[in-house]
Amino acid sequence: MSITPERRKNLTLRELVDKAYLIIEPFFDPLNAWNGQTLEHLAYRVVRDQLPDIPPEDVQIIVSASTRMYRAKHPGT
Repeated sequence: MSITPERRKNLTLRELVDKAYLIIEPFFDPLNAWNGQTLEHLAYRVVRDQLPDIPPEDVQIIVSASTRMYRAKHPGT
C-alpha cells in the first residue's frame, strides 16, 4: 500500500480555499457573465468580505485556486 505524502505546507489555507470555493463558484460560471465578461473579479471582494482577517496575498491564492478548481470541474467552459 502506497501512501502519497502531503505536499501542501499551509493546510489552514487549503481549508479556506474549500470554504471560499462554495461561496464564489457562481462567479466563474460563464452563464453568469455580464456584458460578455465573467464576474470573476467580484470573487475577490466576496472573499475579502467573508474572510476579512486573511492577508491580500491569501485572497489571491484562494481565488486563483478556486478558478483552477472550477475549470477542472467544468472543462470546456
